[in-house]
Amino acid sequence: MGHPRKSRKQYDTPPHPWNAERIKNENKLVSKYGLKSKKEVWKAETMVRRYRRDARHLLGVATEHTPTERKQLLAHLIRLGILAENSKLEDVLNLTVEDVLKRRLQTVVHQKGLSRTAKEARIFVVHGHIAMDGKKVTSPSYMVKRGEEDIIDFYFSSPVAKQFKTQKTAAAKESSD
Repeated sequence: MGHPRKSRKQYDTPPHPWNAERIKNENKLVSKYGLKSKKEVWKAETMVRRYRRDARHLLGVATEHTPTERKQLLAHLIRLGILAENSKLEDVLNLTVEDVLKRRLQTVVHQKGLSRTAKEARIFVVHGHIAMDGKKVTSPSYMVKRGEEDIIDFYFSSPVAKQFKTQKTAAAKESSD
């Protein structure tokens, strides 16, 4: 059990804390995606592990509820944008940590070109400069769904948005001259 006011941790720590190869891989992911700590990598690994476990279970068991559970798992992963539209349950077994990390708000903001680096994207999100459909989102770990990518933009009263727009107009004027 635990204290009702304190939530349980959402990740599993590595079984061997001093494995050099794992540490190198985690450091690469932390720097590539601008993460705060390795705990965020562990959370993504745990998500992938749970999805893969569920898929293995559904592939091995045949009950009356299995077809609906298969559809639900696939629909969930497709809605999140982790899997492609025409994916099958076997594709869940090929998921990687990077598939999950690519769907974080912080990464999508950087990929859309709203920031120069992944770390800067994290700062913009945490400081409230990023909005989804006009509503401020301050969680860099927010999992962006497939249809939400187009509605990510700067918050309307953000000073960063004003600075960004002036830089874009100045760059457009220079390129047209």
